[in-house]
Amino acid sequence: MQNQRLLESSWDYCVVLDACRYDVFDGVYDDYLDGKLEKRWSTGSSTPEWASRTFTGTHDITYFSGNPFINDLGIPLNELKWGASCDYEWTANEHLTDVIDVWNRGWCDELGTVPPGSLARSVRVHRDLVARTDRTVIHYMQPHAPYLARGSGRKLRQIQKGILSQSEADAAGGPISSLAETIRPALESTLEGIELAQKMGLWLELDPLDILQNGTREVVMDRYEDNLRIVLDAVADLLPELDGTIVVTADHGEAFGENGVWEHHVETPIPPLMEVPWLEVE
Repeated sequence: MQNQRLLESSWDYCVVLDACRYDVFDGVYDDYLDGKLEKRWSTGSSTPEWASRTFTGTHDITYFSGNPFINDLGIPLNELKWGASCDYEWTANEHLTDVIDVWNRGWCDELGTVPPGSLARSVRVHRDLVARTDRTVIHYMQPHAPYLARGSGRKLRQIQKGILSQSEADAAGGPISSLAETIRPALESTLEGIELAQKMGLWLELDPLDILQNGTREVVMDRYEDNLRIVLDAVADLLPELDGTIVVTADHGEAFGENGVWEHHVETPIPPLMEVPWLEVE
C-alpha cells in the first residue's frame, strides 16, 4: 500500500470525504461512481494532523471546506480552543490560495452539520475562484457524524460555534478563559485514552434505545454507511459539472472499537484510521 501522496498525484479536482474508512467505501462506492480504486495510507488519523502534514508549502488551490478545522479565519490549529488539542502550528490560509468556509456559510442548524448540498452550491457560486487556481479541493463532512438519517447532531455544532466565538473574541481582543485554556488540553488527552469516554461521546449522535437493542458497533456502522451513501449520491450529482481529472479520497478513517478506539483522534496510527480510499473517477 502506498502513501496517500495527495499533492504529488495528478488531479484537477479532489473530493475529500471526512472520516471515510477504506473498507466501508469499497463496499458501496460502485453503486454511485465508476473508477479505479486503491487503498492508500493517510498522513494523519485526524483532520488537523492530515491537513498540517499534507499542505506544507504554498499551493494554488481553492479549498471548499465543510470542516471547521480548515478555515479562513487565520487561527493556527494549536491555538484553537475547540475540538482536538494539538501542537500543529498550521493555518489554512497561509498554505492555500482560497479557503471557502462552507462549514460556516452552508451550515444547517437543524442537522448540526454541513449537508452535502451546501458544498455543491458553494462550488457553483464560486466558479470564478475555481477557474483561476490550478486545482480544487471539495471537502465534505460526511460520512463523519452527525448521522443525517437520524436528524440533529450535537458534537460538530459545539465545535463550529466554539471556533466562531473564538474568532470573534480574538478580533475584539477579548480573553477566553485562561483556566479553560489550561485545563482543556489535559482533559481531552485523558478522555481520548478512555474507551468508555469515547463511546459516551459517540452516543450523543445515536438513539439510546437502538444502542440497547443492537449494540453500539452495529448501530454506528449502519448510520455511518447511511451517511456515506448520502454523500456519495451528492458527489455523483456534482461530478458531471466538473471538467478535468477527479479523485475521491479521505483525510482519515473512522474506528468502531478496533484497538479500543472509537471515532478518530490525533496521532493514532491504526489501520481503520489511516487506510483511506483513493478513487480515480472515470
